Amino acid sequence: MCGTTETRTQLPLASAAQHGCSCCSPADETQAAAPAAAVQAPGSQYTLEGLTCGHCVQTVEKAVSGVSGVELATVDLVPGGTSRLSVTGTANQEALIEAVRSSGYALTGAK
Repeated sequence: MCGTTETRTQLPLASAAQHGCSCCSPADETQAAAPAAAVQAPGSQYTLEGLTCGHCVQTVEKAVSGVSGVELATVDLVPGGTSRLSVTGTANQEALIEAVRSSGYALTGAK
């Protein structure tokens, strides 16, 4: 479109507008954490609430990947729902809980 100016309106994501984005807004401190265990077996899975975007996923994956004993951490995002964190390796569950909490979220369960 030569010679014309195009105006676009940026709209918020529906899930972020309804639920807020914990990585971009203050964290909700009322989320419950999973009970602690000494050491996790390889291939542990956990549930997370409140993740709404790819940035949330990157924030949690980076925090959990920094925990000693974690070989790989991946999050399957369900915007505004219950997302799944998969951790490969052996790591202290207390350390995983703290890493997720420090990123602004809380584990809501372990599988």
